[in-house]
Amino acid sequence: MAAELRRLRAAAGMTREEVTEKKGINAATLYRIEKARARPQKRTLVALLDLYDATDAQRADLLAIQSGSNDQGWLRPYHSELPEEYTAYIGFEAEARTVRNYESLFLPGLAQTESYARAVIKGVWAAASHKEVEQRVQARMERQALLSKEHPLQLWAIVDEAALRRAVGGSKVMQEQAQHLLQLMEEPNVTFQVIPFDKGAHAGMPGSFVHMDFPDPADPELVYVDTPAGDLFLESEAEMRRYKSMFEHLQAVAMGPNDSAALVATVAAARD
Repeated sequence: MAAELRRLRAAAGMTREEVTEKKGINAATLYRIEKARARPQKRTLVALLDLYDATDAQRADLLAIQSGSNDQGWLRPYHSELPEEYTAYIGFEAEARTVRNYESLFLPGLAQTESYARAVIKGVWAAASHKEVEQRVQARMERQALLSKEHPLQLWAIVDEAALRRAVGGSKVMQEQAQHLLQLMEEPNVTFQVIPFDKGAHAGMPGSFVHMDFPDPADPELVYVDTPAGDLFLESEAEMRRYKSMFEHLQAVAMGPNDSAALVATVAAARD
């Protein structure tokens, strides 16, 4: 919905400021709608469709999405208690065809065991209550069903060796996590690479990111960056080129999947 509303506004040759002036929609609200950080109320959506001269087919499609927007599937029981940016990310991930994820300090969420995820969330989010931690853990575990559905998500994950070596949760948790990684790496829809310490400085050192593409060619590619200042969803052509180039560089400097698996096995054995 967000992507289509942005396209419709662009096709109408209108800026957000012009939409705000013509329809009285709050500028911040319009921004959040177009970035998939808020769902429009029906009257707001209808006002935008009228302003953009949407076709009957476009109108029907978007109103159908809006009417079903409260159906959050497995996320529904605690959707309102998770941050909007996180639920938006989960929604994008669920629709994606391919996820390319680079992590510098953690193992990717789609590859984490429950114990590792719990230890990470507790460590990073020190002020969280037990309930909040468990909600995050549950969401993270259930996201992983994307890797085993009928048409599974394609995951290409690259991590710095530091993500393997850091003893998150202790030796037992890390050994279990390493064994889980080895099993996951056998799946045809999963590629996992490690950038070893001896490669020195590399393009991923500034921080982690996720690049997604989608089955529908009309859906723009997306880059997600989690920062201390807030979550960023990037989608300009320049940003896509930059992050694609960065991921290609990381693929080149990382060990191949077989050598990466051997390193994971070595880490697992060392913690036995």
